[in-house]
Amino acid sequence: MPLDLDGAGGFLRVLRKRSPRIPVLVLAPPDRLREALRALRDGAEDYVLSPPDAFELGSRLEHALERRDLHSRLALLREEFARHQASKAFVDRSSAMRSALERVMRVAPLRTTVLICGESGVGKELVARAIHFHSPRRDFPFIAVNCAAIPSSLIESELFGHEKGSFTGAHARARGKFEIAHRGTLFLDEIGEMGLDTQAKLLRVLEEKEFMRLGGDESLRVDVRLITATNADLESLVERGAFRRDLYYRLKVFTIHVPPLRERREDIPALVEGFLEELSRANAVARKRITPEAMAALESYRWPGNVRELKNVLESLLVSSPGGLIRLEDLPPAIARRRDSEERPDFEAGTTLRAMERNLIRRTLERTGGNRTWSAQLLGIGVRTLQRKIRSYGLDIPPRRRRPRSERELVEERP
Repeated sequence: MPLDLDGAGGFLRVLRKRSPRIPVLVLAPPDRLREALRALRDGAEDYVLSPPDAFELGSRLEHALERRDLHSRLALLREEFARHQASKAFVDRSSAMRSALERVMRVAPLRTTVLICGESGVGKELVARAIHFHSPRRDFPFIAVNCAAIPSSLIESELFGHEKGSFTGAHARARGKFEIAHRGTLFLDEIGEMGLDTQAKLLRVLEEKEFMRLGGDESLRVDVRLITATNADLESLVERGAFRRDLYYRLKVFTIHVPPLRERREDIPALVEGFLEELSRANAVARKRITPEAMAALESYRWPGNVRELKNVLESLLVSSPGGLIRLEDLPPAIARRRDSEERPDFEAGTTLRAMERNLIRRTLERTGGNRTWSAQLLGIGVRTLQRKIRSYGLDIPPRRRRPRSERELVEERP
């Protein structure tokens, strides 16, 4: 389409924004070379001096179309990478992870701020990446910042950037993570470790979509989706005055809880196979198989370090275990011993099933402080069934504790 070079700049900027993959070739007379170069800065693919040489024009058009095809192939690769990232983030054989996955897919296309909660090592960053790669921002940066790993004196410079001379050691202007993540996603891990002063500035960015570099006097506007994560109890921090209440409510617009590995044991076999495959390629070693006994031990272990601990254990086993099999005796003693102790029966040979059930109910009631609802949940039966068995066995219910332990503690002490 012919277009006057004087008005090309605005048209090219609009075209690049709406249809970034359409190649534009500028035809310019020799005395308009400056305007042709300006058109390149505004988004044109190339320029040809007029009157054009037929061979040169054909060659330039061919190269422009080749670059367009390359961009299309790269876009397909990015989409495939996005799907791969999501598959890494979620092994969803367990209902707990399926629920988390449903929430990820629900919020990914939106602009909503997301708060990801979960223990250390459960894969909160992978969840954040899955949200990013399934959002319209997938072609723009995903920037991750661990707030706990950056000194409080440097966190503001890291997030907002600084001007030359703004503090000792600031020898040049530096862009902050908000600037770098423009049109993309910024992930702030361990948000509970952020100081109150920085929290106030973060709240302003969320509300006003603008900020100033340290030592600067110019407001910069950014379009960034914020995803935060924590393994701390932010509500408790708010009550203690260690976290701003207004920021807390601004961050928890949409919350995703990533369950610990001990609550998703059904996912462990798939995670093990996936990690063994990934680690074998990364370390250029032969792929090893794992015996059923070793897999059972991995499934029964509590994994206080969650998925991160599982991956580290498997990498160690891949390197240290002899042969092509990972056996029970190859596992770390803490994991293998726990399996052995769980397989030893907690009763004498010849004990009746009635006596075993009576003993199990009594021990569960003792641990819950007599709470029948929690006891029934731990035993996997209904409350009325539990009450009937209590009467049948003539059990004395221990007195209820004045301050019973949390349900989470009780689940962790599952007999």
